[in-house]
Amino acid sequence: MASSFKDICPVDVGPVYEGERIRSKEMQIEFGGPNVKYKFELVQVRDAGQIEDGKVTVIGPDIKDLQQGGSYPLGILVEIAGTQVEKDLEGVLERRIHEFTNFIEGVMHLNQRYDIWIRVSQSSFKKGLDSLRYIGNVLVRLYKAEFPIIEKIQVTYITDPEKVKGMYEEALKIYEARDSRARGLRDEDVEEFYGCVLCQSFAPTHVCIITPNRVSLCGSINWFDARAAARVDPKGPNFRVAKGELLDPVVGEYSGANAAAKEKSLGEVTRVYLYSMFGHPHTSCGCFEAIAFYIPEVDGVGIVDRNYQGPAVNGLPFSTMANQTGGGKQVEGFLGIAIEYMRSPKFLQADGGWNRVVWMPSYVKERVLDAIPENLRDKIATEKDVSSTAELREFLKARGHPVVERWKAVEVPAVVEGAAEAETETTVPELAIPVEGVPAVGGGIQLIFKNVKIKADKLIIKKVEKGKK
Repeated sequence: MASSFKDICPVDVGPVYEGERIRSKEMQIEFGGPNVKYKFELVQVRDAGQIEDGKVTVIGPDIKDLQQGGSYPLGILVEIAGTQVEKDLEGVLERRIHEFTNFIEGVMHLNQRYDIWIRVSQSSFKKGLDSLRYIGNVLVRLYKAEFPIIEKIQVTYITDPEKVKGMYEEALKIYEARDSRARGLRDEDVEEFYGCVLCQSFAPTHVCIITPNRVSLCGSINWFDARAAARVDPKGPNFRVAKGELLDPVVGEYSGANAAAKEKSLGEVTRVYLYSMFGHPHTSCGCFEAIAFYIPEVDGVGIVDRNYQGPAVNGLPFSTMANQTGGGKQVEGFLGIAIEYMRSPKFLQADGGWNRVVWMPSYVKERVLDAIPENLRDKIATEKDVSSTAELREFLKARGHPVVERWKAVEVPAVVEGAAEAETETTVPELAIPVEGVPAVGGGIQLIFKNVKIKADKLIIKKVEKGKK
């Protein structure tokens, strides 16, 4: 594949570069990412007369015009036309920007929609990759090669900050319109689910099971999108998944989803719960929009998205939890999710759903406020309310959060000052779930549970003076 792009791009192009990581010290420049507020990528279907086939435009400063090591806003608009190109394909074709951009040597593309993050390496820049036009040329060729139904295509990159900001607001409206279409459909209403393995270059054992009530982890492919993709590109990353037998309606275990996960993960994943973060949780890739994480100190669930700056209420930043969560692993207590999944009627239904959520960033809460039951809206804390699990516990008690009813706590006796050895007893909140890989931080100690299953009625903590065992 590399040789076929030499006429339009100064560096190699091919699947071998997919999954390439570019560290900050290696990058020439980055677009989007956590330090940039306005960024997006969008595919729109147009009439053929509105498109100049093969045209690639850059509005604003190009790669060569920007300071090395800087972070800049970016909007990507891909416009396509064809007699067989349907509006339903926009979301699916949009997701392929991720794959096709990663085929380029020295270019890293992460995430999707309004969360894109692109880096260009210094080595590729020195080879001549100094313009977004080269990247656009590659997209044009790959799209037409992979999807013959596309008769015309043009690509526009916007780097002018004000123009990106204006188009960003329009893009959000388009994403919302797509998402709202699938909200009225239930898993019980369809004959099949769909799968996606687009992220397997970053997470080899990850298989995304997409249902009406469970959008892809990246948030960009709903059930309608996946169905359209599987039909138009049968050999592509999206495929039909037979529902099979419903083994457990509460956790959302289907024999067909289990079979698909086993086949596509080459046997690494054999069971998947679609509606729970415990037991056999859905695998997580690396492009998830947010993480649902268990907070053992309050027996509740927190939500943090990738744009959140600083540590979450459990003391861990998104990046640390992402390393624990992603890579195609099934880690109980950590689950990659899409923001849209929080609107699902089956959102963590086996774990208590919204009645179990105790903390999230304020701007995420505002975004999904209409999905939160009205009686819970003032009971879920944000970074504006608390900054530690100790403060969170008091907040939940004061607000009367439903999770408080789950607690079986007792007063902890005071430690006798000066005693050579003191013994403290506390009752652990009842957990009807095994805990694996969940860090519990607080009270001057740190407990990290790995590859264990714990069921305890009582936890005894002993304080031992130095020199004594």
